Amino acid sequence: ATPARAAVYRPQVAAARPGVDPGPLPGMVLAVRASGDAEPLVAAVRAIVRGLDPGVPVFEARAMGEVVQQSLARLHLMLGVVGAAAAVSLLMGMLGLYGVMAYLVALRTREFGLRIAVGAMPARVARSVVQRGLALALVGVVVGLPVFALAATTLRAAVVGVQPWDPLALALAIALLLGIAALATWLPARRAAAIDPARALRAE
Repeated sequence: ATPARAAVYRPQVAAARPGVDPGPLPGMVLAVRASGDAEPLVAAVRAIVRGLDPGVPVFEARAMGEVVQQSLARLHLMLGVVGAAAAVSLLMGMLGLYGVMAYLVALRTREFGLRIAVGAMPARVARSVVQRGLALALVGVVVGLPVFALAATTLRAAVVGVQPWDPLALALAIALLLGIAALATWLPARRAAAIDPARALRAE
C-alpha cells in the first residue's frame, strides 16, 4: 500500500536578506498519514523522496506515536520525580501526624481512663481522637490551598490533561489527605479506647 497523499517541504536555498533573514533549514520532516502498519510504507516513502530529489537522505523513519512518546520522555521523568517526592512527603506527614496523636494520647491517658471509668464508651473516646487528627489535617489543607494557588501558574505548564483548579482533582486530593490522616490516627485511637481505667488512675 502507498500513502494516499504526501508532501515534501523544500527549505530555501539562500536567505533573501543575509544577516537578517534565517538561513536554510538544517533539515526537514516528511509526515505521512496512512492506515494500518506504518513499517511497509517506509520503503515506498524512500522511493518517492528519491524520485523527487536523489540528494535528499531519508533517515529516522518512525511512527508518530514513538515521536510523541520521545518528546514527552523528559516531562514523564519530571512528573515521576515529583510524584515520588510527593509520595515521600505524604508518608512523612502520615508518620508525623501519627507521632503527634500518639503523644497526645499518652499525655491524656488519665483523662481517657477517667472518662471510660465514669461511663464513656471506648468507641466514643476513639472517635474523639480521630476527630482531633482530622481537624489537624483540615488545618493543613486550609493552609496549603493558598500556597497551591500561588503555584497554580507553574503547575499548569507541568500537568498534562488536568487543569490546576480542576474541582474533581482537588476533591480527590483532599479526600486522599483526609483518608491518610484517618489512617494515621487509627492506631492511637485504638490505644485510647483500650486504656484500662483502673491502671490509668493508679498511674502517676
